[in-house]
Amino acid sequence: MARAMLEYTKTVLKKVSFDAKLFCKELKKAISNLLPHEIEELKLWLHQFITDKPELRESLIYLRA
Repeated sequence: MARAMLEYTKTVLKKVSFDAKLFCKELKKAISNLLPHEIEELKLWLHQFITDKPELRESLIYLRA
């Protein structure tokens, strides 16, 4: 079940990646709902996902907090 939540989060983030503000909002929500090891996996995925999307780089501040 926990794995499903991480995959769901990735799906949502992909769908809202057209809007940086909405992306950040969904990322904050995901961080509050995921387990610590899932957040670490999300960080790895996020770094790879935003390599060609410079407008989403501001979302990385939520991962450092």
